Amino acid sequence: MSGWLHPTCGGVGRFPVNDSKVADDPERGAHALALLRAATVDICDVIPRTAEAEFHITTVTQMTGNALLVDSSVTALEYDRTPAHIARGGLDHYHITLCLAGEMWFSSGRRELTLRPGDIGLLDMASPNRTVLTAAHGGRTRLMTLIVPRALLAPRLAHPDSAMATLPANHPHARLLADQFDALWRLEEPEAGAEATVAAMADVIAVVAGCTADTERGIDGAERHLYLATIKRHIAGHLESAALTVQDLCQRFQISRASLYRLFEADGGFAHYVQEQRLNRALTLLIASPSHGRRLIDLAVDLQFASDSTFVRAFRQKFGLTPGEIRKRAEAWLLETGTAPTTDNLLHQLVQR
Repeated sequence: MSGWLHPTCGGVGRFPVNDSKVADDPERGAHALALLRAATVDICDVIPRTAEAEFHITTVTQMTGNALLVDSSVTALEYDRTPAHIARGGLDHYHITLCLAGEMWFSSGRRELTLRPGDIGLLDMASPNRTVLTAAHGGRTRLMTLIVPRALLAPRLAHPDSAMATLPANHPHARLLADQFDALWRLEEPEAGAEATVAAMADVIAVVAGCTADTERGIDGAERHLYLATIKRHIAGHLESAALTVQDLCQRFQISRASLYRLFEADGGFAHYVQEQRLNRALTLLIASPSHGRRLIDLAVDLQFASDSTFVRAFRQKFGLTPGEIRKRAEAWLLETGTAPTTDNLLHQLVQR
C-alpha cells in the first residue's frame, strides 16, 4: 500500500539511496512474499498479482522531521485493509504519495483514485481500503510516500475523516510537492527545517482535499516557504552559471519579478543572497586541497564576479581576510594537521585569533 509500513526501494530515478537511509535488502520470490505478509498481518491482506517466484519488493525509509519518508518498489500486487484490520488499530495516519513509476489504484468506501507517474494523492489509512499496484510489461510500481501523523494533518482538513485527493502531474502544486519529496529524501541528516517543510506540504495538500478556513488563510505562507526552498536549491546548484538571473528564475519557476524579489526580502534581496552564496562557495573551494593551485582570477570568473578585484573586495568584506590569506591559512592548517580544514574549522580558528 502506498508504502504501507513496508516501504520500498531506492537507487532509481531521482531518489538515490545513501547510507543515511534505513534500507532492507531486496527480497524476491516466495520468501519475500512471506516476509511482507508477516510484517503486515495486522495491517492488511497481501495478494500478489504475479507468480510467487516473480514477486519482488525492496524498501528504503528515513525519518524526516515529524514524518516518515518511504521509497517503495514492488511487482504487481493488491492490499486489502478490512474492517477487521481497522479494529486492530495501529494505523492512525495519512499518506501523501507521489507515484514515480507504474500505477496505483486506491479505493475507500465509494471513493477511489488512480495515481500515475507524477501524480500525488492524499490517502487516509484509518478507514477500510483497497490498493492495487500495477506496472506495464511486468515491471514494478514505485512510490514515494510521506507518512504523516493524524494529529499533524487532520486539523488542517475540513473533513478529516473522509479525506482523499489527487493532484495530477501537470498541476503546479504537484510539481512543487514533488520537488520537496526530492529535497527531503536527499537530506543526509535530519534538520530543523524538515518539520517546517513537512508542515508546508501538509498545508498545500490540505487545500486540494478541502481545508479549514485557517489553513486556507495560511496557504500563501506555505507556498512561499516551498517555492523559496525550491529556488534556493536551484541557486545552490547553479552558482557558476551565467544564466542565474532574475529573468531565468522567473521563467523557470513561472513567477513574476516582483514575486521573486519579495521572496528574498528577508535575505537582503535576490542579488545579495546570490552573492553571499557565491562567496560561501568560494571559501569552500579555497580551503579544499584540489583548489590550492587554482588562480584567483579563474575562481572569480567561474563564480561570475565582474573582476578579480571585485571578488577580492567582496570576499574580504564578508570574511575579514582576502582569498589569498584564507588560502595560506588553509595550507598552514594542512601542514600542521595533515588534513584539509573544513569551513567550520577555519572560521572557528579565525574567530579565535
